[in-house]
Amino acid sequence: MQPKTVLITGCSSGIGRASALAFREEDWTVYATARNPADIESLGDRGCELATLDVTKDDDVDRVIDRVLDEQGRIDCLVNNAGYGLFGPVEDTSTDQLNQQLDVNVAGPHRLMKAVLPHMRREEDGTIINVSSLAGRVSFPGGGPYCGSKFALEAMSDALRSEVEPHGIDVVLIEPGPVESEFRSRAQSEVEETDRSGAYDAFYSIFEDTTLIAGDGPGAVSPDRVAADIVNAASATKPPARVPVGPIARYGSLARFLPDTIRDQLFSLARRLG
Repeated sequence: MQPKTVLITGCSSGIGRASALAFREEDWTVYATARNPADIESLGDRGCELATLDVTKDDDVDRVIDRVLDEQGRIDCLVNNAGYGLFGPVEDTSTDQLNQQLDVNVAGPHRLMKAVLPHMRREEDGTIINVSSLAGRVSFPGGGPYCGSKFALEAMSDALRSEVEPHGIDVVLIEPGPVESEFRSRAQSEVEETDRSGAYDAFYSIFEDTTLIAGDGPGAVSPDRVAADIVNAASATKPPARVPVGPIARYGSLARFLPDTIRDQLFSLARRLG
């Protein structure tokens, strides 16, 4: 039998890289992509096919999808992993920053899904896996831009799941909590570029001290742990709609059931203690 084929975005490090290797261990044909091809050269040595892909560029998306179909004749799974975190108070976030966040985290997956769905519909088979976050279920102060992008990805995935179910296509949301990765380094650089109004010093102090975003605090999971759940979802006959990864993701998502007043009071207490 011909091996199944997966296309993964954002493979330069972290979850994307771990997922590419995990799929290869299961004998999938893996197309690992990143904006900078130099970042994924080592994946080629491990048996992955490599492609340059910026998820914000339509031409890149079309070129890579066409190449995979030309070479393999199939795309069994799409893993939308590429993304980054823009943190900061809403007032201190520029509209340009917000648009870039949405372009990568929301419009990027949308471009890939639109490009791959006609093929999956013809085959009446396929799995789309969108890497979301606990932040796609529960928002928090300073997380408005990032949480907003993940909330949007979750809503779009929920709609798509019902739309494509008659065509034999599955849509799965992977929702990690903190992950041991380079995620914080870019998040920190984005915060440093924020035009601070001076009204939210408490947030910046908490952000600089917290280990939750850094992925090195209690309850953080490894990229390999997330990758294992991604491969399991891609291989399942009937995968779940959502897969929370790690204890913080599993239990933290319950906060959305708290009354707004209680949740706001907890955030207020955290701010005062910080």
